[in-house]
Amino acid sequence: MALQEPTFYILTALAEQPLHGYGVMQAVAELSGGRINLRAGTLYTALDRLTGEGLLTLDREEAVDGRLRRYYRLTGDGASDLAKEVERMRAAATIAAARLRKFGAIQPAQSTIA
Repeated sequence: MALQEPTFYILTALAEQPLHGYGVMQAVAELSGGRINLRAGTLYTALDRLTGEGLLTLDREEAVDGRLRRYYRLTGDGASDLAKEVERMRAAATIAAARLRKFGAIQPAQSTIA
């Protein structure tokens, strides 16, 4: 099953390092080129769901200025699901690119090897 786009970007954001909620929100906005801006309620609902599904886990909690900051990290299952989605998307893009080349909408890839 394909991952929803926000889920894809949440998992991608956490593939590099553990992040707290606000860090995830910033990373998702950056990774998506500003197309996806998660609101706090949406993000924390997704983090709870992904943790319940075993794709994320709580890495640690820190108190910052009297507020608890939770850091999440990707699990092995989360990395596996993300890798499967990357391969699914890559295969779909390859098929679409081949058809678009036949249509003349894109040019064949040029080699940069001299």
